[in-house]
Amino acid sequence: FSAHKAKLSKHSLDRLERNPMRIFDSKEPEDAEIVKNAPLFESYLSQESKDFFKQLTDSLDALEITYTLDPKLVRGLDYYCHTAFEFVSNTLGAQGTVLAGGRYDGLSEFMGGPKIPAIGCAGGIERLLMMRDVQSAKVRPVVFIPLGDAAQAKALILCEQLRRAGIAAELTYSGNMAKRIKKADKMQARFTLIIGDEELQKQHVLKKDMGTGAQEDIGFDQLVAAFNGQQTA
Repeated sequence: FSAHKAKLSKHSLDRLERNPMRIFDSKEPEDAEIVKNAPLFESYLSQESKDFFKQLTDSLDALEITYTLDPKLVRGLDYYCHTAFEFVSNTLGAQGTVLAGGRYDGLSEFMGGPKIPAIGCAGGIERLLMMRDVQSAKVRPVVFIPLGDAAQAKALILCEQLRRAGIAAELTYSGNMAKRIKKADKMQARFTLIIGDEELQKQHVLKKDMGTGAQEDIGFDQLVAAFNGQQTA
């Protein structure tokens, strides 16, 4: 962009000194051609970022969630890292972006806090309300507790299957069994679904009733039927 200072808009000249990547987000016509021919982020990513992003897209592919890669998508905050994203609706015309955000793993440490991973987003409340037709009933979710990487990958897919069937479902990702049960309790889970090596081998989950403590095995292919229409409130 520095090689094209004479052609950049006033706003982009200011961004050139403070945050040059924001020029990719310029709506000024004089910037369009320069942005069109600019180098892409993907040519300058570290191997760590490439591996991280591949894990993300592999997960989306496994869940059959469609997405569009935008090689010039930028967000307005400098502390974003790895991934920025937008959720866009085709029902609201030009104001179609209803939610956007990204990762900011280094922000807590930069502010003097602990080194922890983080992700955040902001939504347009009015736009989301315009898209909303029905008030959802309050329900208590079923919560997956996968133990190990293979179990986590399987739980991710099973959780998405339940969600697509209209069943409230969540996952826990870290900690020992006791900590995960505690997390599920904080989520007000009606049931927990435990998957470990044995469950993977037998192709079932161990379902635990958080109220009574009763347990039973349910096959992977029977999960939707087991919870479909069942009151979890």
